[in-house]
Amino acid sequence: MFDLDKWQEIFNTISKNKLRTFLTGFSVAWGIFMLVLLLGSGYGLENGVRKDFEGDAVNYISVNPGVTSLAYKGMKPGRRLEFTNDERVTLHAMPYVEMSSSRTRVWRNNMLSYGSEYGTFDIFAISPEYRYVESLSVNEGRWLNDIDLHDYRKVVVLGRLAYEALFKGKPAVGEYITLADVPFRVVGIFDDPGNDRDLQRAYIPISTAQRVFNLGNNINNVCIMLGDAGVAESQEVVEEIKATLSEQLIFNPEDQRALFIFNSIENYRKFMNLFASIRLFIWVIGIGTIIAGIVGVSNIMMIVVKERTKEIGVRKALGATPASIVALILHESVLITSVAGYLGLVAGVGLLELVSKSLPDVDYFANPEINIGVAIGATLILILSGAMAGYMPAKRAASVKPVVALRDE
Repeated sequence: MFDLDKWQEIFNTISKNKLRTFLTGFSVAWGIFMLVLLLGSGYGLENGVRKDFEGDAVNYISVNPGVTSLAYKGMKPGRRLEFTNDERVTLHAMPYVEMSSSRTRVWRNNMLSYGSEYGTFDIFAISPEYRYVESLSVNEGRWLNDIDLHDYRKVVVLGRLAYEALFKGKPAVGEYITLADVPFRVVGIFDDPGNDRDLQRAYIPISTAQRVFNLGNNINNVCIMLGDAGVAESQEVVEEIKATLSEQLIFNPEDQRALFIFNSIENYRKFMNLFASIRLFIWVIGIGTIIAGIVGVSNIMMIVVKERTKEIGVRKALGATPASIVALILHESVLITSVAGYLGLVAGVGLLELVSKSLPDVDYFANPEINIGVAIGATLILILSGAMAGYMPAKRAASVKPVVALRDE
């Protein structure tokens, strides 16, 4: 039941010690403020990294040939390895593999032109499955398909920025552009959640590139998608890749320079584990800062009890119960910590919102924020901390004997 007299007494006590109450509350508010800022910054880093990963799948392994650095079975070091369509077939048969894709960069001429418009863009020859590696979405038209691959069609899918540079907003699907001095028909426009560099690309069928640009059956890279495989399974696949290709291409499986393998599953998990550790560290620092403020509140409440010893004795002599004395001290402690903590919470969230809106587009940092669950958790911590800060002083006040308290000077 709401006791107006008790709260009036609490506010009267606080008003008589404005500076002391302000400094005590400030220490609590500062602790929550710093916790919110640290957590928000941690989430900002995590959001930035997640945003960077959005440009690619997180369940693939990319394999590129390198140059041997070790002699093996009569072969001297320094031999440049080359992948062909056979290597894609081999890797596709690996355990846990759901799909595979080859990719080759066309270096001969990177010039694209349409009418009087032209520009230099990255041209990649791929198999249709590659869209899942880059997490691409088609805005207009369609993506490359198996019929394009089988029939060696001269078709191209343009990135959004490449399309805008060449067509200036005019319809592009069905039109012909000149790609590396060869006419190709535009069949689609794609978007990529990654960076702008990925949107300045043109993709053509790998089979067409091999025939038109005299690449034989050579490819530069093979990507394999592992579905729901975890880190342990992906590492097992990597070892299988080294063992199998070492026999097929004749190189030492322990040669670190023979193959360049990027394991996105392992890389993504490392980042997530890193951010889990950062969040734990932030909570430890933040809670430590809050505890320092709570200790200050507890000390102040001890002083309050000391100053009001005679008053408490009079109360007990007039029949006040220990529970009512404890409640009086606890209410004051909870009030100070809750109000100060709430102000610190609001200030921290407000600053994060301001920074989030005014923050320029930078790599590895985006949308610093805290979620509602964390805010509610911080509020509950404040209430609990306020009660803990006032408990010992309240217990001491309740144990004061009226006779002793009345003698206090």
